[in-house]
Order: sequence, then C-alpha cells, then structure tokens
Amino acid sequence: MLALLAPVGCKRKKHAQADDQPAGLATMVNAADARTSAQLVRGFYDVEQNAWRWTGPSFAAKLRTPSTAAQKGAMLELKFTVPEVVTQKVGAVTLSASVNGQKLTPETYPKSGEYTYSRDIPASALQGESATVEFTLDKYMPGTAQDVRDLGVIVTMIGFEVKP
Repeated sequence: MLALLAPVGCKRKKHAQADDQPAGLATMVNAADARTSAQLVRGFYDVEQNAWRWTGPSFAAKLRTPSTAAQKGAMLELKFTVPEVVTQKVGAVTLSASVNGQKLTPETYPKSGEYTYSRDIPASALQGESATVEFTLDKYMPGTAQDVRDLGVIVTMIGFEVKP
C-alpha cells in the first residue's frame, strides 16, 4: 500500500515547488483574488465587497512579464476608481507609475469616476521573469479618528497585456 501512495506524494511535492517559482506569478491580478494577493506587495488594504481594494498614497505589485515582453514590450493596465469622497476632499489626483524603476508618464484625474491607466512598456524594462510596478498619488485622504487608513484610489485590476 505504501508503494501505491509514494508516487502521489512525489507529485504533490513537485507541484508545491512549482507554485513557489517566479513563473507561478500571474501577469494579471484581480485585486479581490486571494490566489494572487501576495503579488500586491505594498500599499493595498483588505478586500472590500469581494471586489476591490483601497490603496494608500503609494502602492506596488509584482507581476509576471508576458512571454513575449522581452522582445515586444507590453501594455500596463491599472483599472481603478477615483471615489467622489476623494475628489471632494483633495480635488484632482495625479497618478505616477514606474516599472522596474523606469518612470512612466503620469496622468491627472480631475473628477471622480472609473478609469484605466494604460501605458506602453518598452521591452528594455521587461527583461526578467517578473516586474515590480509602483504607483504614487500626489494627493490622498489622510486617516481620521473613524478610519485611520490613508486612502488613495480603489483598485480592481492590475496587469500586463501582451502587445501584438
């Protein structure tokens, strides 16, 4: 009986090791997905309404680069909402970003609403198996006695799209 169980144990161990490798990272991360939440490395708060997360004034994610990114580059996409409560308190917000330290063109969002921050990432910034994407907001809502969190924007998705 032990001889029959031994191959099963080996397969499980091999599978667990594969999940720990950088290739196990996702290229696209849904902010509410517990399977990829470890890729949200800084500045993200807990999932709310099983769909989204607030960010702080700066936040970062680690993403797997698409297989063709080292040759063609990729498109970075951040799907998010600037809540009305934020624009009422601080006005327009400017989002700045970088991929592996390479700065991207910032964008200003003058009013509340749903947005997609999309930027073309050159192949030179995507040479490894993964990339760290960092975001910074110029303005945010500081914490209060009722909610001590510094609140920026609401993120639903972040990731790389393959370029044709």
